Amino acid sequence: MEPAFTPHPPRGPLRGLRVLELGNFIAAPTAGRLLADFGADVVKIERPGRGDELRRWRLHRGDTSMLFRVMNRNKKSVSLNLSTAAGQAICRDLLRTTDVLLENFRPGVLERWGLGPEQLREINPELVVVRISGYGQSGPYRDRPGFGGVAEAIGGLRQLTGYPDRPPTRVGVSVADSVAGLYGVIGALMALHRRSRDGAGEVVDVALFEGIYSLMESLVPDYDAFGVEPERLGSGLQGIAPSNTYRCADGKYAVISGNGDAIYRRLMDLIGRPDLADDPQLADNAGRVERAAELDEAIERWTLTLSCKDVLRALEDASVPSGPIYTASDILADPHYAARGMHERHIVELDAGEKAEVTFPGVVPALQQAPGGTRWLGPELGEHTDDVLAALGIGHEDRERLRTEGVL
Repeated sequence: MEPAFTPHPPRGPLRGLRVLELGNFIAAPTAGRLLADFGADVVKIERPGRGDELRRWRLHRGDTSMLFRVMNRNKKSVSLNLSTAAGQAICRDLLRTTDVLLENFRPGVLERWGLGPEQLREINPELVVVRISGYGQSGPYRDRPGFGGVAEAIGGLRQLTGYPDRPPTRVGVSVADSVAGLYGVIGALMALHRRSRDGAGEVVDVALFEGIYSLMESLVPDYDAFGVEPERLGSGLQGIAPSNTYRCADGKYAVISGNGDAIYRRLMDLIGRPDLADDPQLADNAGRVERAAELDEAIERWTLTLSCKDVLRALEDASVPSGPIYTASDILADPHYAARGMHERHIVELDAGEKAEVTFPGVVPALQQAPGGTRWLGPELGEHTDDVLAALGIGHEDRERLRTEGVL
């Protein structure tokens, strides 16, 4: 019997696509969220009783965090113990009619459960399996545990974040996991496109550290060709000037990117430094990089005479890319976010019996003809177990027995 995954008509171009998510934390759930945002039927398998640990990350009240609600919107939650033979059998039944399997366990776990790609190909040769792990499914590090922070370090990002006289720092969000989720979606869509031509499934192997390494631009070629090791520059950017964060008279900061040749001239004219605008050494980026400290000092000498608001207004009038450093409250108050549909209001249970209307981030990217959308927020643990298993032909009595046995 074919599972009925969709109780509500989805929006978006991926409607009809069936996805089974076996992931916890950020990486695979990011991929699942993006697919679900654009209409895919995503069934998330969670451990009975505990669920995805993300339910308790950044938990301020209640029993389910806003982080989980965001990362798992538009998905259905099925509680299933995959370490049991019965749980594995149910998972295989689901996978018979699934298009994409998402997982971010350590390599070898799926194989141990009888759910590895080679084993699944026998029941669904067209299945696309997206595997996200710290170090990938091959190589000498494949069996090491890997989290996003470690991936940022060995992928080359951490050495560039922070100031040269202090230890490297991290970005305040899970960059490696989110990037891996994005690559997981890209890989899945490429595999599905190929499948539409030849009917063959695929295995997409995404490593957290490789996702970060792919963002590192010319880090390795510059070293290999010229022996250049970049240093941490704080709020500056290696090899590009002027581009930095500058303090204003009111103590706030403005981010100013004056590194295009024509933009640089407009910026120097604006701050009253025509001498720097006309200096032939500063006519292109290479010369400006050599004198980046001098340029930063000249720019900040100007920004310190004005409020941040006045600085940004003047820069906008001069067509110099710039912006403030936003907090959450600034984002909520900004009319452009609202105009772009980046604020969605949803009723959420904050604690037992207490509900409130809360703002959540909108769906990215914006499609004109078949847009995505939020049909519901991250569900309660096991909220859709009965519906999904009933569609497999597992009756009420059998479901109750499986619950007693700890399978559901």
